[in-house]
Amino acid sequence: MAVVGYEFLRRADRLSAFPLKRQAEIRPVTRVLVEHGFIAVPASVAPRTEDRLEHLLFALKHEGVNLQVLAQALPLIPAQRVLRAVCETPNGQYVRVAAYLWEHFTGQRLAGHPETTAAYVDVFDPARYVTGLARRDPRWRVNFNGLGTLAYCATVERTPAIMAGIQSRILERTAEFLDGLGPEMRDRALAWAYLHETEDSYAIERETPSEDKAELFVQLLHQAHDGRRLSEDYLCELQSSTVSNPHLQADQFRTGQNWLRGPGRGASGVTYVPPRPELVEPLMAEWMAFANDAPGQIDPIVAAGIASFGFVFIHPFWDGNGRLSRFMFHKALCSSGKLAKGLLLPVSVAMKHHEDEYLAALQSYSRPARERVKVSWISEGEYAFDFKADDAIFRFWDATPCVEFGFRMAALALDVELRQETVFLQRYDKVLRRVNDQVDMIGSDLSTLVVICLDAGGTLSNKKRKRYANKVPEAYFGIIEDAVREVLEDDEDGGEPA
Repeated sequence: MAVVGYEFLRRADRLSAFPLKRQAEIRPVTRVLVEHGFIAVPASVAPRTEDRLEHLLFALKHEGVNLQVLAQALPLIPAQRVLRAVCETPNGQYVRVAAYLWEHFTGQRLAGHPETTAAYVDVFDPARYVTGLARRDPRWRVNFNGLGTLAYCATVERTPAIMAGIQSRILERTAEFLDGLGPEMRDRALAWAYLHETEDSYAIERETPSEDKAELFVQLLHQAHDGRRLSEDYLCELQSSTVSNPHLQADQFRTGQNWLRGPGRGASGVTYVPPRPELVEPLMAEWMAFANDAPGQIDPIVAAGIASFGFVFIHPFWDGNGRLSRFMFHKALCSSGKLAKGLLLPVSVAMKHHEDEYLAALQSYSRPARERVKVSWISEGEYAFDFKADDAIFRFWDATPCVEFGFRMAALALDVELRQETVFLQRYDKVLRRVNDQVDMIGSDLSTLVVICLDAGGTLSNKKRKRYANKVPEAYFGIIEDAVREVLEDDEDGGEPA
């Protein structure tokens, strides 16, 4: 099938922009139809020539905004061709957007065009995309309303999953749930959340934190509420607090090339190559501007998804990027003002339980980015990197899969992880009340056996009984089991605690 629009531009000029989710193809249809894997275009609507601007204007109208393609394709179109299109339709919305973007991406100014008198037009259609604060350009009467700037911008489509997530009020429901627990139970639930958020954030990196490391990370999570704006110095402080190796603690963003390795050998084991060192500082400046302000301007979970994944894709440090990226998720939520000081949504706990989905979200960007870097193995731990892509692939990215994942994890953190732990704590209290009057045991042993029995659904294995046989009379095991089963049955029947 003949392709048009963005895919035509990608192929015709061999652009390094990522493959499209849906390419526009000429098909035997009577109107433009968006299908699962492509956009069907009738021949009567498709561009009739190979004129690059015709295909670009078609794409803006029918395919939306793809800044990776636009940033690379527009500078290849001569100024006179753009100026002629503007003169033909000076009030045309897509022509004005194209001219506005052409001037930005070329660094040139189109002279001699007629003044436009049309209403301002948005670059991103708010009905199709999650948008940011509009920045007006009076010259073309265009609003740039992207999630970032034309130096760094993420795109988030309003998919059904994202719309449902925005409407679900996850942060408000989290605050309502925790406030409804009462002070003592809320403090216990939050203590669990902070500890397990720490352990699981490390576990995702295949690490087990020492007691000191865990305590430092818990303190770091509490800092998410402090309102301090992100800067290079502050990020270096945060990084150093999560990395124990003094040689890997940062006092600035990286100035060398790093990479991520998988299980393969040689170049095949390199799974992702972050931006070149000279791009890190300008990209981080744009990322920080977004991460500092967006949580108060757009949906906080959208902002959190972009901030968290955007950070790890830039990979500004030699070590600690993964843990810091998950901290950025929390910081965005706390910066929104929708979680009171001290409240925490344990998203890393949910992520650890859904690592395949986490990897898929990461790979939605990292895999095509890796394909655009030639990696050559030199010697053990030494590689040469040849970036075959325009810098636009690092400046503009589709965050839709990452934000969808963020909403799923936030919902699971509340509706599964936090609620289940609270139910567990309530059951634990009920069992202790039933057992305490019947047995005489060391408190720590009783607590441990109750937890084990609850986790096992009301049974203490022979192995556990043997382990405690010299400290716990045999009859006590049965008393604990009976109490756990009664509490579980009461909960299933909706009964009240004894």
